[in-house]
Amino acid sequence: MEEPYNNVSTSHLLGSVPAVISEEKSTISYEVPEASMQIFPPNNGGGGSNRGYQTLGNPPEVFEQQPPNSWKGVFSVSSYIQYFNVDTDIVINRMMSSFYPIGGDFFSKIDANPDIYGLIWISTTLVFVLASLGNCATYLMQRHTNTSASWSFDVGYVNVAACAIYGYSIVVPLAFFFLLQYMGTNASLIRFWCLWGYSLFIFILISFLLLIPFEALRWIIILAAGVDSACFVALNLKSFIEGSDVTIVVVAAFCLQLALAIFIKAWFFP
Repeated sequence: MEEPYNNVSTSHLLGSVPAVISEEKSTISYEVPEASMQIFPPNNGGGGSNRGYQTLGNPPEVFEQQPPNSWKGVFSVSSYIQYFNVDTDIVINRMMSSFYPIGGDFFSKIDANPDIYGLIWISTTLVFVLASLGNCATYLMQRHTNTSASWSFDVGYVNVAACAIYGYSIVVPLAFFFLLQYMGTNASLIRFWCLWGYSLFIFILISFLLLIPFEALRWIIILAAGVDSACFVALNLKSFIEGSDVTIVVVAAFCLQLALAIFIKAWFFP
């Protein structure tokens, strides 16, 4: 009870003067580990990865994954939405690729997102272009030979163009799909429709050049366009089924595409 009170710490008392710290001790630094604030998300009743806590910071990029099988029936519109998921830049890029068949990498471009928008849009545009310009070419040729003869618009060009273009762009890829499946080669019908659809784009452009009133030049134009389009289909088809001996299939695709070009010239621009 008689112990001195000199050892009692007075640093906590009001008005007390803190002790002087020597310079040696003042150089000592304490490193506090960086702490990260953590927040608890509200409990929405969900399970799985939503439970627990999350670190406060920039949220990671989340890419919405498509379900492995989004087919909901033939008569369901949602089944076809995935094949129209393209914008203008993608469509233009794929149309420009149809002019350069040497690369043979068209399937690698559309592998993640094949579309049938190009098939429908390009085929429909080509039908009306052939019907209108075919009638225009007939009028110019008739006026060139006989200026006094009467001329009337031939509506039958629309029917022929629709049957030929829609039939070719749908039936031919479908036939190659079943043929390659029968031969034991993996094939994708949507990718085939996409390939053949964009291969028709060149015929839209050269249809305007076929109005030139020089028969030899028109044949050179249509044959050049036909060979370019046929090479685009054949070389990309060859790269798609690489490793299988299906040379006859590639040759058949080339010949059919060239035959379509000759048919366009002979029927609509005689």
